[in-house]
Amino acid sequence: MKKINKVKGYRSMLGKTQEEMAIGLGISLQSYHNKENGHVSFKDSEKTTIKKMLLPIFPEITIEDIFF
Repeated sequence: MKKINKVKGYRSMLGKTQEEMAIGLGISLQSYHNKENGHVSFKDSEKTTIKKMLLPIFPEITIEDIFF
């Protein structure tokens, strides 16, 4: 069974493309793509940045909610 990709779902809720997320994280599109698809792990600093992007929509969200 394929694991549900929460990061992709949250990105969709933000209305952002992978490219826009990559720019927000200061990484390449290919790097973001590999991370979102689970080939490479997000760095802790990137996890924190994604959480900050989501706080206006989900004020109570935690890094665990997003990535685990």
